[in-house]
Amino acid sequence: MSHEVVDQDTIEALAAELRELLGPDAVSDESAALDRASIDGSHLSPVIAEQLPLGRAQLVAYPASAEDIATTVAAAVRHGVPITPRGKGTANYGQTLPMAGGLVLDTSKARRILEVGEGWLRAEAGATMIAIEQAANRAGQQVLQYPSTAQSTVGGFVSGGSGGTGSIAHGMIHSGFVTELEVVHAVPDATLVHIEGADTEPYLHKYGTVGVIATVTVRLEPLQEWRAFFASFDDFHDLLKVIRAFPEIEPTPRLVSGDLPTLAEALPADPAIQPGRASLRAILDVASIDAATALIEAAGGRVDEIREGAQACIKLSMTSYNHPIEWLQKAYPDTYFHVEVWGDAIIDRIDELHDVYEGGMLHIEAQQGRPIGMLAGVYRGADAVYAGLPKIEALGVGWHNPHQWYVDYEPAETIALARDTDPQGLMNPGKLVAPGTFQTGSQM
Repeated sequence: MSHEVVDQDTIEALAAELRELLGPDAVSDESAALDRASIDGSHLSPVIAEQLPLGRAQLVAYPASAEDIATTVAAAVRHGVPITPRGKGTANYGQTLPMAGGLVLDTSKARRILEVGEGWLRAEAGATMIAIEQAANRAGQQVLQYPSTAQSTVGGFVSGGSGGTGSIAHGMIHSGFVTELEVVHAVPDATLVHIEGADTEPYLHKYGTVGVIATVTVRLEPLQEWRAFFASFDDFHDLLKVIRAFPEIEPTPRLVSGDLPTLAEALPADPAIQPGRASLRAILDVASIDAATALIEAAGGRVDEIREGAQACIKLSMTSYNHPIEWLQKAYPDTYFHVEVWGDAIIDRIDELHDVYEGGMLHIEAQQGRPIGMLAGVYRGADAVYAGLPKIEALGVGWHNPHQWYVDYEPAETIALARDTDPQGLMNPGKLVAPGTFQTGSQM
């Protein structure tokens, strides 16, 4: 799958220039650094894991500021070297793998919180989401949403993520979460390009294929008093009875996740996650605890524990979205895969959905409008994964194929934009393919 790599003389010339521009410690061609820069969370997909490696870095740069990110991109373009931007490397499906070799641009050292205002915060791309949340909290505010991996960088989140903790109230990252960006296009005299409002959207969830994000301005809201809420049920079907009602609680929950016992027992050991019981975990405003408790008890469940503090809530976030699948794979190595699913049918036709794949188990997330989830099953090869997708769709369930590394959100528009912002095709090569090349998902 890897593209041809860049000749070594060109790499050495770029390395020499970058050491002059950024300093000798900001550039590395050591084997260990190249290896670290060439892996991400692709192991989550056995389909992709069978195809690894998908490229290896030839050089890594660690710019320490947004301005240095622009300097690095400009130098790479002058030498004709491909650029793969990277945050903390938590991408799950190969989006940050350097398929054409070349330069990996690691943004994690450009991590300053630049400014906090009333309702907004501006940070460099390498700032972690937990650092952004903490900075917002000190100002009496909170970030609208953050990924389940809170140590992810803000640049990585908006470049590769979709939503997360807070999405019940605020939707996905394209729903006004980002208000401004500074991006760097792949041109020889690259500088920071300021973009506002709706013009930021073509750069979100595009894996850096149309420009490297250098700074991000995100929306904030007034700080709430959150609690980590743990409940359980004898039967997963009883949990499903209440999951659609949780988004209607006021104030709106920040997160609501649910799992069957096998998935729940694979999570890190916690006295609040009861063995043999379906687990519901939520981040709730303190004012909604009574309403949530009433919902749980009316459905035959019980509240097991309620915890205070930001750390308890962050820890609970790490058991949401893709994380239960990761923990399941750690508990049962080389066994499970997953497909992303959504819609009311994942509740209404749960038994049929579980039957699509051997060992089928649904992890579910409450959302406004339609619940979403991750359907785990025993891995029997890529062909078996794809053979199940029409069966899922026939149930009225929407699906997305996560076993890919290419841009599948507005790919045609992204390819068109890249012709202007990346005329040499140097930005994260291999991640832009013609629409329809691969199976991506249904539109339910």
